[in-house]
Amino acid sequence: MTNDAILDEIEALGDTLARAKSVIARRIIGQDQVVELTLSALLAGGHALLIGLPGLGKTRLVETMSTVMGLREGRIQFTPDLMPSDILGAEVLEESAEGARSFRFLKGPIFCQLLLADEINRASPRTQSALLQAMQEHQVSIAGQTHQLTAPFHVLATQNPLEQEGTYPLPEAQLDRFLLQIDVEYPDRDAERDILLATTGTEDAQAEAIFSAVELIAAQKLLRRMPVGENVVDAILDLVRACRPDDEAASQIVRDTVSWGPGPRAAQALMLLTRARALIDGRLAPGIDDVQALARPVLSHRMALSYGARAAGHDLAGVIDTVVDQTTRAVAAA
Repeated sequence: MTNDAILDEIEALGDTLARAKSVIARRIIGQDQVVELTLSALLAGGHALLIGLPGLGKTRLVETMSTVMGLREGRIQFTPDLMPSDILGAEVLEESAEGARSFRFLKGPIFCQLLLADEINRASPRTQSALLQAMQEHQVSIAGQTHQLTAPFHVLATQNPLEQEGTYPLPEAQLDRFLLQIDVEYPDRDAERDILLATTGTEDAQAEAIFSAVELIAAQKLLRRMPVGENVVDAILDLVRACRPDDEAASQIVRDTVSWGPGPRAAQALMLLTRARALIDGRLAPGIDDVQALARPVLSHRMALSYGARAAGHDLAGVIDTVVDQTTRAVAAA
């Protein structure tokens, strides 16, 4: 495929994404950034972790997204007594009319295309870890047998703030499987007014399919062919490496406050998501401003402040913003 043909396809995909975003916005009011980040995660072929208090529309967003993107939805309500077999499925012993016995695999709710893992941090770490293989390899292993998941496969997990009762922090290995973390905040007054009027009447806005699963897979492949400038690649590498406290390129504020930093998956996530953000905005290539905008969602769940830094009142978002400012200015000056 020639460069002109790729650019034509990117332009056409941008128009389709604009329609999809418009349909989603009819049901998800006042959360434009949340919608854009979630859509970016699906375009990039990854998973997203939505963090926010109950009642902010996280579940409604996932349901709407499954309809608009043409994906078969599954849902798991995470609770303290949830077991791994409740997610993956289990082998059961069956007996035929002739008396012959055999095992049959009963698929769990993870066998879908868009999984809503609702309140994921309500379950124990053992149950949370049941998602690890599925999220990374798109397959699960039960009783020595490997079962492939249907493509595409995405997990959109909702999480309550850790300060709430009855929550378990997600292990670092699982957090790293999420392409980005999306903070769902309260809507402003005007948006909340629109929500009241739109959702308490006799009719509710309906979603419609804009993509199919096949079309989404094609869009994900096209995304990976989108050109990325050398300055954007340098900005991504400089930012990720500057956030590792043991790296020679680490920023001084990171050395002083951060206990562990992001790995190569963070750079991969930034590379894919900057392309997705440019596509959604109708641009043919990403810029450094995309790296700046995505730094917090990509890095915040892949870094941790030291105990001393927390005691001193440091904020991880502030640390990331400082490093972003330092590295992007250095790239611009180069």
